[in-house]
Amino acid sequence: MKHIVQRGLWFEEFETDVVYEHRPGRTITEADNVLFTTLTMNPQALHLDAAFSDQQPPFNQRLVNSMFTLSTLIGLSVGQLTQGTLVAQLGFSEITFPKPLFHGDTMYVETVVTGKRESKSRPGEGVVTLAHTARNQHGDVVATATRNALIRKTPEES
Repeated sequence: MKHIVQRGLWFEEFETDVVYEHRPGRTITEADNVLFTTLTMNPQALHLDAAFSDQQPPFNQRLVNSMFTLSTLIGLSVGQLTQGTLVAQLGFSEITFPKPLFHGDTMYVETVVTGKRESKSRPGEGVVTLAHTARNQHGDVVATATRNALIRKTPEES
């Protein structure tokens, strides 16, 4: 019987200038926001205090913690791109949050590979540059991030 294990892409399988759409999306709940914010010891009232936040323009409601937004943006891409093939996260750059997320919003993520190269110091691995974009259910961009990831090449036995 044939076995298929879900995995991300090997280095050779990444294609530049292709949009990888990560589905399903993720609807963000109040519980997600409060748990993440308190687990990370972030006392920002804009994430935790409804009475305070409701009085603060321009949004007049609690905002989803931007670090949760960033973590979820990356997490939504893992199954399709890096599950089981990632060696290491090398770094992030160009992180933006053009619009906030609110409780009840749904995040959808897409990724474009903007570059890839074989590792000079680690045979069997390569560096892939990923440009991620998160949108809410209305199509508004709520976060972007560029990251470099060290990815395994296809094993010889495959």
